[in-house]
Amino acid sequence: MLQRHFFRTLLLLAGHLATAQTLPILSQNPASLRWYRLSTPHFRVLYPAGFDSTAQRTAKRLESLYEPASASLQKQPRRISVLLQNQTTNSNGFVTLFPRRSEFFAVAPQDPGLLGTLDWLDLLAVHEYRHVVQNDKALQGYGRVLYTFLGNTGLGLPLFTVPDWFAEGDAVSNETLLSTSGRGRIPNFDLGMRANLLASVELNKKRFDYPKAIGGSYRDNVPNHYVLGYFMTTYLKRTFGPDVWSRVLNRNYRRFPWPFAFSASIKDETKLRTEDLYQKAMDDITETWQKEQAGLTITPAVSFPVEAEKQASKRPVFTNYQHPQFLTDSTVLTVKSGLGDTPRLVILDKQGSEKTIFVQGFPNDPDMLSATSSKVCWIEFGYDPRWGQRIYSNIRLLDLTTGKLTRLTHRARYTVAALSPDNSKLAVVENTDRYKIRLLVLDARTGKVQKVIPNPDNEFYQHPHWKDNQTIVAVVLKNGQKTIQRIDSESGVRTDLLPRANENISHPQPWGNYVFYNSPRSGIDNIYALDTRSSQVFQVTSRPLAAYHAAVSPSGAQIAFEDFSATGYRIDAMPLEPANWKPVTEPARDQVIRYFGPLLKLEPGAAQGRLALKDSLSGAVAYTPTRFRRLANSVNIYSWGPVFSSTGQALAVGLSSQDLLSTTQISVGYNYNQSERAGNAFALLSYQGLYPIIDVSFQRGSRSTSLYIDRVAPGDNSFRTDRWQYNQLTAGFRLPFQLTNSKYSQNLSLSAYYNYLHVTGYDLPYRYITEVGAAGSLNALTYGFSYSRLLRQSKRDVAPRWGQTLSANYRTTPFGGQLTGEQWGVQANLFFPGLAKHHSLRFRAGYQEQARGTYQFGSIVFFPRGQLYVSDDKIRAGSVEYRLPIADTHWSLGRWLYVQRIKAGGFYDATNGQSLVELRDTNGRLRGYDTQRHTFQTTGLDVSFVFNTLRLRTPFEAGFRTIYNVTTGQWLVQPLVLDIGF
Repeated sequence: MLQRHFFRTLLLLAGHLATAQTLPILSQNPASLRWYRLSTPHFRVLYPAGFDSTAQRTAKRLESLYEPASASLQKQPRRISVLLQNQTTNSNGFVTLFPRRSEFFAVAPQDPGLLGTLDWLDLLAVHEYRHVVQNDKALQGYGRVLYTFLGNTGLGLPLFTVPDWFAEGDAVSNETLLSTSGRGRIPNFDLGMRANLLASVELNKKRFDYPKAIGGSYRDNVPNHYVLGYFMTTYLKRTFGPDVWSRVLNRNYRRFPWPFAFSASIKDETKLRTEDLYQKAMDDITETWQKEQAGLTITPAVSFPVEAEKQASKRPVFTNYQHPQFLTDSTVLTVKSGLGDTPRLVILDKQGSEKTIFVQGFPNDPDMLSATSSKVCWIEFGYDPRWGQRIYSNIRLLDLTTGKLTRLTHRARYTVAALSPDNSKLAVVENTDRYKIRLLVLDARTGKVQKVIPNPDNEFYQHPHWKDNQTIVAVVLKNGQKTIQRIDSESGVRTDLLPRANENISHPQPWGNYVFYNSPRSGIDNIYALDTRSSQVFQVTSRPLAAYHAAVSPSGAQIAFEDFSATGYRIDAMPLEPANWKPVTEPARDQVIRYFGPLLKLEPGAAQGRLALKDSLSGAVAYTPTRFRRLANSVNIYSWGPVFSSTGQALAVGLSSQDLLSTTQISVGYNYNQSERAGNAFALLSYQGLYPIIDVSFQRGSRSTSLYIDRVAPGDNSFRTDRWQYNQLTAGFRLPFQLTNSKYSQNLSLSAYYNYLHVTGYDLPYRYITEVGAAGSLNALTYGFSYSRLLRQSKRDVAPRWGQTLSANYRTTPFGGQLTGEQWGVQANLFFPGLAKHHSLRFRAGYQEQARGTYQFGSIVFFPRGQLYVSDDKIRAGSVEYRLPIADTHWSLGRWLYVQRIKAGGFYDATNGQSLVELRDTNGRLRGYDTQRHTFQTTGLDVSFVFNTLRLRTPFEAGFRTIYNVTTGQWLVQPLVLDIGF
């Protein structure tokens, strides 16, 4: 994954010029973790203590892939740092420019559709390093010039002209051609694309056009940019040569970076626009898959009825029902998810009833569910409260009879779990923080380890299942080959049931003398059965697109499985009749090579890459480790030069720094405000390596103020302007806490800041009460608290349907001086479901008190939309808002605009303020006090559009707001920008 932070960086810098207080919170490792570094000719590999052998292997692997992975793009990159993260159980990896580095999350996924038959770190090396090559390819033409003057921010502009479908598609192609696995060989990878294209032919419907393929949909399953990019990049390489993308990029980086420069570069090289390339690639793969379908003999099956969401047009919304587990012969437990549903456990029966029994939190989905007739278990992420890089995977156990949920483990690293038939034990796979795999047996009541199955060769276990209360079957992966293994949990004796082969098998399910499993050996993922007595393999299903996750009914009369179509996974069942199974007579062979097949021999570096990945590296020379210390390496400048703010009113010139371990952020420079025609030097520091985050910022510069010195309307020649100087220091700390442990996202934050503002050269006799002016200086403390608990949203939700947020702030001037002030405020939000599934109702309330003094702080609570803020001693505020989706659209306006959705929201805001006002006579003598009240009410309607522009995948949301001011009787229409996408 290439993280493209170009626009985010621009807006971020503009943001901290305005606030001059805090920099964003990054994800850190625990402060106690010690880091080391291996230096190779082309890489710096950073790794935590205890990860030495894995780091050595990764460094050698990267070096062996340096030339093969860059050959077809004809660019050998600069040296780069690669961080091995071992505290997380989230399988991922990325490359970023801010600062320039790559990170590998060293925990292999259970999902065979991602891992295939590769070692996980090998897959990351061959995929993520390709992104490094792509980035450095931009160091030519104007990209080289911009990098010289702006650093990595400058390099972000030429990279922004290249769509991310190219970046990820090219990387998937690289992992496929340079290995004997990779997602281009895995039928599950292109399953959604295959379903959509074949359905359009079968139903004689128009296929998704290019804008929809890029932008996505709130109704249909649109394959992601990895899938789209893989087929588009591969088609062009097959048609115009494996180096065609190198030639296209060379053209792109030498022409003016207008919005469609990349498409023009493709056209100059191949005579095809991007839209033409899309149509050609889709035509080609549709023809391929139609031929594949023509030779199929389909095994019949009957689907369990479901209650999947439909739109008003009765068109189904993409919804999945996966991982079936029989409870009785007529009911199955399954996981439901989709565009309109977060993951949840539902029970289906053959009469069409669907019952939700539990809404899951944030599952670490191993592509598997384990259940008996009375209990079900699954894996969910568990988050460290403070350290964002420390993510656990824990077991949840639900009693289906009582509804009791047990959080069976805490701070564990289990990535898959299976219940024994008698509910007494669990077979689990643990990924340790040393990149070791352990197969364990746990007590299902306490979660304590009962048995550790020996694994001297560190083989990777996938999808364990119990045959009985003692025997486990699991898929085992080692050195690019898989088998199914039978394991005696008491003695630890392991027996291979299949010859080891480069076959991406998965989901073993024992039944009697057979073991069902999944295999792509025919070119389509189907269910097979192994007779453990004769070692004969049978093909059980032959479905049009795929069949996964076999489950046998309690009576042994039926087999259920996942079946896929363009509207999502459904649960199908068929009679369990071994006599109808088709014997497999040939050894497993790779059937999924037609599309990229010609490139295996033509792609530069492909053969060398496959040879490199076969090398065990056991005899390679080791690199010498050195200690990598946070503070000694805290300064790491990655961008410099001018940056424009998002408002267009400020120009900043400065440096940005962030260390490789994401603990220290520094920004220094000079900012010029065009509206005031004044500037300031600034410096910001945020150190996030300790439990509290420490922030320090300093500004020194000039400001300009204009006011009427006798406070009388214009025309009396009393309008004066003054330019003055200031120094401002802000220092304090934040404590962010991640408390999520269910379907609700929970966060808590505490903060305390000291602010010192010193003014000189202020010559006007009066000042605004919100500014220091001639008083000289302000010393203030600010304390903050915030908490949120919000229900996880599906893509189709417009806002949280349940949830609460609370924030409180206190500001004071405890150190005396001419300026005194005190303010506290609290604000809360309550979210409730609306009238329809994806609607949301929000109630908001706030209260603020500002003590009388010589200085007033800015507002803490919200104010009615469309009404200027009036500072009162006490303010009570309330609001009600209703938000809903209006229509899910697929409207295109050429290359310029693609509208996905129309949303609306109605609101009513009100505030009531009161202040104690002095009453004076004509001579200025105080006569007493009076209470002055202000009431403001506004109501209005928001209409917004979710859209993509200029063929960018990132969506924007903008529209308009119509406001009626109930207090003044005035109407107001405002532009509305809700999400700028970046």
